[in-house]
Amino acid sequence: MMDRNEGFMRMRILQVIVLFIFTLLIGRVAYIQIFNDEYTRGAARNVMRVDVQYPPRGEIFDRNGEYLAQNRECYDLMVVYRDMDKAGFDTMRLCQILNMEPRRLVQRLKDARAYPRAPQRVANYVSQEEKLRLDSENLRGFYTVSRTVRHYPLHVGGNLLGHLSEVSQRYLDLNPEYSKGDYVGIGGLESAYEEELRGTKGVRIMERDPRGAIKGSYMDGIYDSLPESGQYLISTIDARLQKLGEELLEGKVGAAVAIEPSTGEILMMVSSPTFDPEELVGRERGNNYMRHLNNKRNPMFNRAVKGRYPPGSTFKLVQGLIGMQEGVLRPEHTHPCHEGYSVGKLHVNCHPHASPADLRFAVATSCNAYFCYVFRDILENRKYPTLKDAYDKWYDYVESFGFGRRLDSDFLDENRGYVPTRERYDRDYRRSWNALTILSLSIGQAELGCTPLQMANLAAIIANRGYYYIPHIVKAVEGRDSLDRRFYEKQYTMVDPKHFEPIVEGMWQGVNVGGTSTMARLEGYDVCGKTGTAQNPRGRDHSTFLSFAPKDNPKIAISVYVEHGGFGASAALPIASLIEELYLTDTIRRPELVKRLKTMEINYKRAYGN
Repeated sequence: MMDRNEGFMRMRILQVIVLFIFTLLIGRVAYIQIFNDEYTRGAARNVMRVDVQYPPRGEIFDRNGEYLAQNRECYDLMVVYRDMDKAGFDTMRLCQILNMEPRRLVQRLKDARAYPRAPQRVANYVSQEEKLRLDSENLRGFYTVSRTVRHYPLHVGGNLLGHLSEVSQRYLDLNPEYSKGDYVGIGGLESAYEEELRGTKGVRIMERDPRGAIKGSYMDGIYDSLPESGQYLISTIDARLQKLGEELLEGKVGAAVAIEPSTGEILMMVSSPTFDPEELVGRERGNNYMRHLNNKRNPMFNRAVKGRYPPGSTFKLVQGLIGMQEGVLRPEHTHPCHEGYSVGKLHVNCHPHASPADLRFAVATSCNAYFCYVFRDILENRKYPTLKDAYDKWYDYVESFGFGRRLDSDFLDENRGYVPTRERYDRDYRRSWNALTILSLSIGQAELGCTPLQMANLAAIIANRGYYYIPHIVKAVEGRDSLDRRFYEKQYTMVDPKHFEPIVEGMWQGVNVGGTSTMARLEGYDVCGKTGTAQNPRGRDHSTFLSFAPKDNPKIAISVYVEHGGFGASAALPIASLIEELYLTDTIRRPELVKRLKTMEINYKRAYGN
């Protein structure tokens, strides 16, 4: 009886095991056929090839409709490793057609072997002529995909426009909407307006026959999609000014920015040294990129929006405006200057000029002593409980002019500049400091740091008598009625408009009556200007100049900064003046000045070692 029961139990266990195994097999088959599409996709790869259709990138124009960045057609050479004729493939022949190093081709084919069914790129920037030669070779497994690349017909605006680069793995991890082989804008307009410029990719599905040859479109193309071109941009840039600015700053280190005061549109943005954006297109792109990257003067650094410089004497304009708003200065107030300002052992030098000076004359002649008095009066104003409270108020005024913060332009990497806070001085001087301790702020020195864009914006603020529009570099985007609303809103300073007139008068006198800016005079255009000489601990002083013209209903505001350029009138002023001349008169009346600036030599060995 026990033996029969034991046999019965063993049979039941065996039946359960067989049923369990059968259930697993049925479940696996069901999973493969119903839920898992791996084999379906594998089969599809055997009969289909998916070709990406790259969209033309949106083109970029200057404000007058001239091309700054346009597209030209080229091709990517792709390979499906599985389809290659390994036995008959001639490596050297393909290298000869593409002018490609054999080791690079071998490496690309090795990479393709890891994904034998998937198309892999072998070469980019394939020209029309090279494509025709490839077609005539009829290389099995190889085919070309059309795409467009950038062409920069004017060869200007490297930092302004930016460039394109193939997406890195890190970029792909952060931006999954991109795929390997895509290009993305790096720096400048290409980066800031990447979303508008890049367009939308399409796809074309090709069907293979049993031998792997392409028969045509799969299902007559019903699953294909066309690429959508990127949106074109009309920039605010005047290509004539951009070209002239780059020519005048060639061989120098610095930046120049011009703005239309009535709109905030950037007419010109030059960073020097710069690079030809055409150099970063094509197969030599990598070599050119590394060459620029290793240049100690850093041509790929956009000094116009990233550089941080002491503003020097141009900052005296802000001190005068704050003094009037605070009630400690009237335009007719005079202060003495005996080639400087002295208190005890402290002395701030100044160049010889008539004394005493009122506000207008002090602006015209760039008197250091005058603005030392003004700055002390601002900080020692008795309406504030302490000097530090007065400094906090001064800081707020300065910030309202756009210093020490980003202007919120349409450049993604705009530098904030730097204005020292009360807490900074408390820390540096163990809370024991006064107006004399930080007196060099009065003439735009000490810890102050400003970008050339911020200084050009100061010129626009004074031209507008107290307000500015956020500087921006795009005028219109295809398909849009307007830009972001922030670019149309007036940004007011904390200074009443009435206080700007004496400052404007002083700037006008400095150019047209007698002062430090007389070289900027243009007959009939009432140019207003202010020179600046910024002290430099690493050699010759920096040269800077800001200006606007005409005095009434101004059309252009400009700032130029030349590292180690010396006095403001030596390098920065003539550059700014020629740019204003071209913009206002449509011609250059002083070709001899252009020649002098182009041949000007500045020694940068101490700063950059070359």
